[in-house]
Amino acid sequence: MTYKTILTVLTSKDTAETPLSQTAALAETFGGHAEALCLGVDRTQTVYYYAGANAMVLQETMSRAKEDAGALKSFADDYLQKAGIQFSTDAGIAQIADMGRHVARLARFSDLVVLGQPYGPGKGVEAEPVVESALFEGRTPVLVVPEQAKPVGQPKTILIAWNESIEAMTSIRKALPFLTAADLARIVVIDPPQHGPERSDPGGMLAQMLARHGVKCEIDVLSKTLPRVSDILIRHAADTDADMIVMGAYGHSRFREAILGGATRNMLEKATVPVFMAH
Repeated sequence: MTYKTILTVLTSKDTAETPLSQTAALAETFGGHAEALCLGVDRTQTVYYYAGANAMVLQETMSRAKEDAGALKSFADDYLQKAGIQFSTDAGIAQIADMGRHVARLARFSDLVVLGQPYGPGKGVEAEPVVESALFEGRTPVLVVPEQAKPVGQPKTILIAWNESIEAMTSIRKALPFLTAADLARIVVIDPPQHGPERSDPGGMLAQMLARHGVKCEIDVLSKTLPRVSDILIRHAADTDADMIVMGAYGHSRFREAILGGATRNMLEKATVPVFMAH
């Protein structure tokens, strides 16, 4: 398994460079093809449209979205051409309520989707549904790249957030191209359960499985010294100079994560290194 089709979805020129640079780095490392879907976002079905607005308002909004998509495509074409990799770009208009269909259509035929961080200053309301559409409707692993992170073709040290969940195992299997080429994979277990098959050897069976793939593993068993698991992982990534975090996405329902917060949402908001996740 490798990543031969690497997709990124762009909705704003202001935040396009980070995912583009990461996509280009991965396409070069894996000898893959980079795809950029450049979407002009038509927000007329949300807070930007009011009852009684005439056709000129709608036309103006559509024209603005079309111009945004064209500008994004030109930016992506120039950037990827200078990177010297195989690439293709496509432009279109999408309403927020219908974005999932457009993103999922291409994500299904991609090996990996690279996206910018969906939360933080300058992020549009469409950033979050793009991530969720790739994960849930596209059923594709997603690499979320923070704005301050440097593009990494092949991470040397990878943190694996292991909690024995199906989501975590799914992410680990889909991250094998990264894991097998890394210098070290650190399996991080936070407050392992006192009862269960792994109580005497937390992370041991996973380490054994990965070792048979040639992955060099170490197991870090940590106490939950901070309220949020995501904060512990982020701190440990900094302490160990990790280049990437691999974790399962949305172990709870998306609604519960959105209302109460959760490891996935907090990680997407605060991560300082790229986060690889699948559901």
